[in-house]
Amino acid sequence: MVMAPTACSPAESVCMIKPAYDKPDYLNLPVSQVSNNGGDDLSQSRLAAKELVLDVLKKRAAEVDVDRCGPGEEDAFYVADMGEVYRQHLRWKMNLGRVKPFYAVKCNPDPEILRLMAQLGNGFDCASKSEIDLALQTGIDPSRIIYAQPCKTKSYLRYAAQKGVKQMTFDNADELYKIKACFPDAELYLRILTDDSTSLCRLSMKFGASLDVARPLLELAHELELKVVGVSFHVGSGAEDPAAFFKAVQDARLVFDQATEVGHELHTLDVGGGFTQETFEKFAGVLGDALDLYFPPNIRIIAEPGRYYVASAFSLAANVIARRDVRDPEDPANDAFMIYLNDGVYGNFSNIIFDHQHPVAQILTCASGSAASSPSASPNSATSEGIAYSIWGPTCDGIDVITQRIELPGLLDVGDWLYFEDMGAYTKCSATRFNGFSDNHEVIYISSEAGASALLEY
Repeated sequence: MVMAPTACSPAESVCMIKPAYDKPDYLNLPVSQVSNNGGDDLSQSRLAAKELVLDVLKKRAAEVDVDRCGPGEEDAFYVADMGEVYRQHLRWKMNLGRVKPFYAVKCNPDPEILRLMAQLGNGFDCASKSEIDLALQTGIDPSRIIYAQPCKTKSYLRYAAQKGVKQMTFDNADELYKIKACFPDAELYLRILTDDSTSLCRLSMKFGASLDVARPLLELAHELELKVVGVSFHVGSGAEDPAAFFKAVQDARLVFDQATEVGHELHTLDVGGGFTQETFEKFAGVLGDALDLYFPPNIRIIAEPGRYYVASAFSLAANVIARRDVRDPEDPANDAFMIYLNDGVYGNFSNIIFDHQHPVAQILTCASGSAASSPSASPNSATSEGIAYSIWGPTCDGIDVITQRIELPGLLDVGDWLYFEDMGAYTKCSATRFNGFSDNHEVIYISSEAGASALLEY
């Protein structure tokens, strides 16, 4: 039975919500204490957590005997550290305390991630009926969901109305007529166009109203007696230019003023996503300054972070299922081993294709030892840094390549394991069953933070 959330704690913005499903078992690990004094505490906790994750990866891999195990028992698996998600939340609160996160479900819809997001008091950015269902299964109130899809299916609109999910975006006239017919009580956000030319994944090519059509759309919404309550924008997934945030906030201010002139009463600005682990503080500083300059405190600010929360929380281990020694007679320096993993770009490495990522392999287990002590290693493939490899996925498609060339400090063979960090965003969610390979890989959950552990025990 799903229980309604209790009141949120003002200090922590935490809600205690019981899940609507059977929780997985968490490994009983020692947890660190994190204070709110600054980034040094978070950095120290993150380093300690990496050691915990690596230990769990090694122990799980050691349980597999590839010579005797059943079919699929050596499949790739994840270790997910909920403590890392919690640290990212603390980091958000320290740098963007005014902005309420609405987690982008599409990035990683893992039920434990969603449950922790709900208990942290966050909202959810959903783009479909299924994502709305996943968010509601955490027990949250529908007011904590924004249907952030400017071009919606009619039946999904009617479903959102049934579930009471009122907040949603639009960017064209036809969408307004559709909403008028299917959900006239909706609370609308006009999504405007932004400059996302420097982002990893550009969205403005598909969504967003240009400034020259913003006012006509606001006027049409007023004529249709629809309620526009806010403006939204998205500078692109994995944004690289903080100035894009500043310009988007400026444009949003202009549209706010136009909406007031037309007769709408706007109260919320949605600044979308685009936040990453590496540049967060820099982007947060620019965004915070822009918000303080253009939007008074009475305007509610929300955002739609996805990869920011989960990318670094998941590590993936994959098994070496085959190896080939490839030599280049014309240039021995190009000699390298080809190794094949039981996961690839049609599986959890789909982030290579869809998210422009470059996962970096690290050795988890290597039965042969180091390159220097491996007499069978090809002398031309060994360098001062290690042995050269190309890394491939298991399918019968030539596009299924994970790494064109990498040097690793050991001679890998069949049965050894590699692991990849930062595999929590746009990986498992976009995996397929192409060629009959599994898309349902094990996730081992741990928590390296006391705060996250307390929430997850509820």
